[in-house]
Amino acid sequence: MDRKQIFPEPTVGALIENDQGKVLLCDSHKWPGIYTVPGGHVELGETCEDALVRECREEVGLDVKVIELLSIQQVINPREFWKNDAHFIFFDYLCEAHGKQEARVDSDEIQSIIWVDPKEALNLKIDRYLKHFIFRLIDKSTPFSVSWK
Repeated sequence: MDRKQIFPEPTVGALIENDQGKVLLCDSHKWPGIYTVPGGHVELGETCEDALVRECREEVGLDVKVIELLSIQQVINPREFWKNDAHFIFFDYLCEAHGKQEARVDSDEIQSIIWVDPKEALNLKIDRYLKHFIFRLIDKSTPFSVSWK
């Protein structure tokens, strides 16, 4: 049962980097027509980092190492999201996936995945939130915290 959101929802997102320096982008029905990253809500009693590791394992089958908190974004009523009246606080992390792991889609939240060079990702269909996240990876002089309405 869907319930109306009454408080901002803390969520985590993972920009997962592989051994070749490429990052994983996902196609999700929740963000139609644009690429996004694995992630989701933080459950009660869970740290942001624990939530991130769980979400990456659930959505794309990767065991990741959390490297760095790259940005915090307040996102109010994102027009790109599949539901109206959402208010998120995105905790955006850089993660690594090493070795012979193969990413897979869960077909529930994630429909397809691609590995791409971060600079090339900026030319794909992505929203301003992911663009900011990638800019932070490429250039740390980009503001750490931003708000979007």
